[in-house]
Amino acid sequence: MRRALVILAALLVAACGGTQPAAPDQASGVAKVNAGVIAIVDTAPIHLGKAKGFFTEQKIDLTITPVQGGAAAVSGAVSGQFQFAFANTTSLLTAKQQGLDVKVVANGVSSTGEQGKDFSAVLVKPDSPIKTAKDLAGRKISVNQLKNIGDTTVRASVRNAGGDPAGIEFVELPFPDAPAALQGGRVDAIWVVEPFVSQAINQGARPVAWNFADAAPNLTVAMYFTTGQTDADLTRRFTAAMRKSLEYADAHPDEVREALKTYTKIAPEVIAKINLPKWPVDVNKASVQTIADLAVADGVLKEKVDVSALVP
Repeated sequence: MRRALVILAALLVAACGGTQPAAPDQASGVAKVNAGVIAIVDTAPIHLGKAKGFFTEQKIDLTITPVQGGAAAVSGAVSGQFQFAFANTTSLLTAKQQGLDVKVVANGVSSTGEQGKDFSAVLVKPDSPIKTAKDLAGRKISVNQLKNIGDTTVRASVRNAGGDPAGIEFVELPFPDAPAALQGGRVDAIWVVEPFVSQAINQGARPVAWNFADAAPNLTVAMYFTTGQTDADLTRRFTAAMRKSLEYADAHPDEVREALKTYTKIAPEVIAKINLPKWPVDVNKASVQTIADLAVADGVLKEKVDVSALVP
């Protein structure tokens, strides 16, 4: 489905040229911008930056449109619905390999790199015989999307622990449905991100791997991107606002937690406890290359990707 959406978007652009890039209002010089962004913990900086006026400072009238995931973000950007969007590293690498005109303009979200204190984990039932990541070999594990950053990084955790990930059966389940599937015995383990990590642990689940932290030091998990349709000056201004937003969010975790109450449905008591990710200003290109190489080795990508073509 993800591939079909992306290819369809590309065909639409080829057929009708997409929509026109955002043009500034002649009187004010302010450009109306529509950004396709998933309403999750990861994207707190852009919401916080909008509230703080960082985009207004760059003469950008920003609309944040919620999307369901990376596929919708990529197809929306390529078709011209969005001038900018947010997607995870593997989705962007896949889009680039398919020949789509995507280009990273800012970091999105990064792993904390800390075992036990990251926003992504693999969890099992409290009485599970699975004690370490090595024991995940040959098991049934849920991910929110097959052939994406979840299964790639889970495999990395298993390899790092001395196990063979070849026999893992990945099952596609939305993050909200994963804890119940684990409790019901439909899967042996679940990969989830916050707030579902904290929710599952509160229900008795036990972490056996911190897959983002295992895959690469300070892993860049997702990024903001645009296409060649977007005006270069507007891209420069959006990037400046986004960098300021990332820097502010990383330095003000309490304000991030407050911002989460405005655009997510996460309960306030959960927001207070979740492990927040990191929001460094710069993309960790080495970690993006690591994910690309792992994805090729696992068959998620067909061939080696030139990361520098995606991340300038």
